[in-house]
Amino acid sequence: MNPDASQGAAAEEDLVQLVAPDGRRTDGEQAAAYRDRAAHLGTDELWAMYRDMVLTRRFDDESTALQRQGELGLYPQGRGQEAAQVGSGHALHPQDFVFPSYREHGVLQVRGVDPVDRLRIYRGTEHGGWDPADHNVHLNTLVLGSQTLHATGYALGVQRDGLVGTGDPQRDTAVVTYFGDGASSQGDVNEALVFAAVNNAPVVFFCQNNQWAISEPTSRQTRVPLYKRGEGFGIPGVRVDGNDVLASYAVMAEALERARTGGGPTFVEAYTYRMGAHTTSDDPTRYRERAEEEEWALRDPIDRLAALLRAEDRWDDAWAADVEAQADSLAERLRADVRALEDPASTSMFEHVYATPHSQVEAERAWFEAYEHDTAQDERDSSREAAR
Repeated sequence: MNPDASQGAAAEEDLVQLVAPDGRRTDGEQAAAYRDRAAHLGTDELWAMYRDMVLTRRFDDESTALQRQGELGLYPQGRGQEAAQVGSGHALHPQDFVFPSYREHGVLQVRGVDPVDRLRIYRGTEHGGWDPADHNVHLNTLVLGSQTLHATGYALGVQRDGLVGTGDPQRDTAVVTYFGDGASSQGDVNEALVFAAVNNAPVVFFCQNNQWAISEPTSRQTRVPLYKRGEGFGIPGVRVDGNDVLASYAVMAEALERARTGGGPTFVEAYTYRMGAHTTSDDPTRYRERAEEEEWALRDPIDRLAALLRAEDRWDDAWAADVEAQADSLAERLRADVRALEDPASTSMFEHVYATPHSQVEAERAWFEAYEHDTAQDERDSSREAAR
């Protein structure tokens, strides 16, 4: 069993939760300040969140299957974390900018990043997969925690461009960086917190605590709840039930408003659970017990929202069937289009190294093109010699 279980159970008292696992809306004092932020969400908004969570999970399942079939080199599963990502993603404004790590499939879904483009990096056909300017979402970051520094730097640029605290909701901009509980121990994350705090940067640090940093439990990362780390840097922190999509939305909405209006950074800890493996090369049965997984399965974020919709008579069978049909279409497209991705030209590795032309890169490209030409000529000569 996770050695952090007792600590985690006690810390759950600090959770901001608007919807209980059985679908009932909560009325505790801890959530009182956030209820108004989610009060305007009607049936259409809840349906949109449910749809995004269902499509994210289907994307996750299909991507895992593609890796098992040898079509992807690797894939990081996000099953169980859909509410934290979709809820927080729906709180974003179009002009806000996101710096993800590599497991933010739900955030990418909300921001409209094409599903096939999300898998190009795991297919090995591109280093990225999409143009960040098209969706205000940076490319996936595989170097643990480094995106938090990138996000802080970008936020400082936004601040200096006068896009914070203007009072214009179409201009005021916030930056969000997503990372995990394990990444929170990285030096880059702590440096980012320092820079963000002392410069009052308009950035939200959204830490998804899924209980396991690969095989290391949260107790190996910290002796206090992660959200309290922000306080040490002078950054307000809040812990939200990451399996509650409404609470995730409300907490993120407040943090984003603080950033856009000049109130500075916020540290959000989304308390959730990675129901699958860390990546497809991981075997979680080696370090955690079935009882723990079964306990968290009862908190499934998609089931929770479905229960809320049914309890409030917002569920519609025809609409739900259409969502499932969309999920089937997504899976079918992934199977066809991912397999059809072609290898890029070998010289593409020299593109986008710098923002402007660079003499050293161009010299290396020229050398490589000459090398490839000579190698191909040698192969042709060898083939002709062998044919004689």
